[in-house]
Amino acid sequence: MKRIFIAIKVEPGEALFKVVSSLKSGLINEGISWTRLDNIHITLAFLGDTEENMIKVISSKLKESCVGTGIFELNIRGIGVFKNLSDPRVIWTGIEPSEKLTLLNTSIIYGLDESGFKIENRPFKPHLTLGRIKYLNDKPALIRLMDKYHDAEIQRVPVNEVIIYESILKPTGPIYKPIVIIKL
Repeated sequence: MKRIFIAIKVEPGEALFKVVSSLKSGLINEGISWTRLDNIHITLAFLGDTEENMIKVISSKLKESCVGTGIFELNIRGIGVFKNLSDPRVIWTGIEPSEKLTLLNTSIIYGLDESGFKIENRPFKPHLTLGRIKYLNDKPALIRLMDKYHDAEIQRVPVNEVIIYESILKPTGPIYKPIVIIKL
């Protein structure tokens, strides 16, 4: 069994490094597990524990789902939190709405569902997870940073491939190992 997901790799640029650095320094004494920047990605589908022999089927279906998409670009913009400001759990940076990204995601989910793979049924909210909050003592500091970057354009991202990753959980944090790369 391998714990797998399908994603778009994001290579962080200077502006994203600066935003993350500003967040880390502004929230230095907080209980936040920051995402390693080499792990930054946009999740398209999380499949979880999957039999290894099914990865070929997933790969084949993914190739079909990606046909005709072509290369495109995304904009990373703003920061926010998941659950909510009263009980923040995840700090993220957003992805501007993109018809190509939405169509790609829909095609992948439909293709996997058609093949019998059950994917979490939740609305697609493309984002980059920057940190997971364990505890937060200074909520006003988080709010100030969110206000500062609320609508900041951070980085353009070229999208030219979709990757099936294996997620290997370690005490020091997850390792994301590419298994299959599908060029668009």
